[in-house]
Amino acid sequence: MGAELTHANLIENAMVVAHTMGLRSTDRHLVALPLFHSFGQTVQLLAGFLSGCTLVLLERFQPKNAFEMFQQEQISIFVGVPTMYWQLLHYEAQDRYDLQQIATHLRLGVSGGVAMPKEVMTAFEGRFGVTILESYGLSETSPVACFSRPDLPRKVGSIGVPLPFVEMIIADEEGKQMPVDEVGEVLIRGHNIMKGYYKNEEATREAFRDGWFHTGDLGKVDKDGFFYIVDRKKDMINRGGYNVYPREVEEELILHPSISLVAVVGVPDEQYGEEIVAYVVLEKEKKATQEELIKWSKERLATYKYPRRFIFVERLPTTATGKILKRLLKSGQY
Repeated sequence: MGAELTHANLIENAMVVAHTMGLRSTDRHLVALPLFHSFGQTVQLLAGFLSGCTLVLLERFQPKNAFEMFQQEQISIFVGVPTMYWQLLHYEAQDRYDLQQIATHLRLGVSGGVAMPKEVMTAFEGRFGVTILESYGLSETSPVACFSRPDLPRKVGSIGVPLPFVEMIIADEEGKQMPVDEVGEVLIRGHNIMKGYYKNEEATREAFRDGWFHTGDLGKVDKDGFFYIVDRKKDMINRGGYNVYPREVEEELILHPSISLVAVVGVPDEQYGEEIVAYVVLEKEKKATQEELIKWSKERLATYKYPRRFIFVERLPTTATGKILKRLLKSGQY
């Protein structure tokens, strides 16, 4: 199902993003995102052209190639998905490079695609002395709808505030706006919203109701107008009648000293409807057992939230843009 974007969608979104990021003609972008995807196309290619930036292209993201470009090309802007930041943090041969020189030139990081774990964000910022701005959007929103602006107070875990000329609300099932700090669906309207789904009028009608685009994402907004993504609506787990948000569980699990990366999914269960399963990548030279992790998570999460099963893997499946493919994990095909 393809989202039809107009030229105006793309150009206006790129102009607003370039202004929000504070891009300069002296900036040097490392373009590691595929340009067939709206994230790389708008946030780097178009916004970079409009700002007169230098774009350094990587054919395919690999930590080794990225570090080489960081150092050789004096990169000042890096835009990526959380798994890219995670791979850079855990690249074993990074000491071969002059990290201090890299940090001197790197002035801004941008993360999008999915929510970035707080542990990954703070670790990367601490190592490279750079601020990471978290963005939010979908292909249907050209893609950026919300941004952690550099001129506003920093709130780790927040996706910031809507872009200029873009409106966002948190709504219930009937489309009624929710109170502050209550979880509901993220609805958006503005210049960045797609024309519709290509040759799919039914899907388009379902996505647009009462003038709002329904994202299918669950979020909340605080008293200062800062938005937070809780999870994808379709990823929410219903265990015995209790709603469990995988991201909340993942944020807790990644604090375990042996866990490097984790993805939590719900799988069918006869007794509870769905059971919570965690796919885990361990830190190098660290060990953990399923029993140990169950006990550890049970002490930190509510009874209905902690995973009953841990599956150890060397890596997690990702798309070309670096998003974790949870549907593969749910299906048990991985």
